[in-house]
Amino acid sequence: MSSPQCFENPPNLNSGIHGAGTVLELGGLKSYVTGPQDSKLALIIISDVFGYEAPNLRKLADKVAAAGFLVVVPDLLYGDYLDLDNPQFDRASWSKAHGTDKGCEDTKPLIAALKSKGVTAIGAAGFCWGGGGGC
Repeated sequence: MSSPQCFENPPNLNSGIHGAGTVLELGGLKSYVTGPQDSKLALIIISDVFGYEAPNLRKLADKVAAAGFLVVVPDLLYGDYLDLDNPQFDRASWSKAHGTDKGCEDTKPLIAALKSKGVTAIGAAGFCWGGGGGC
């Protein structure tokens, strides 16, 4: 998340686009889930600093799901998204509270939940914050 571009162009969360999937709790995480529920192939998409509710992120998840993948976009930020409209927002404190190492740990129960559903292969992709670390 070192690139300043990660903090630009926040999504319009009031666009009216909600996606074809549903929001479920999976592995203890509130997640946008889309695609065939019986798929053996899953992709976990990790959001950027603006969170899992971003309409374009959900549209991307739906496109991947149309290829036959079960796609899960977890809320690894627990609703605490970057707030560019708040002049008091402290990016350094926010970044410290939302380290990628915590995201990796919080994803482990999600992976276990997918495996318990019969998923045999799981991939992951992320953007800015979500692409900043390897588990």
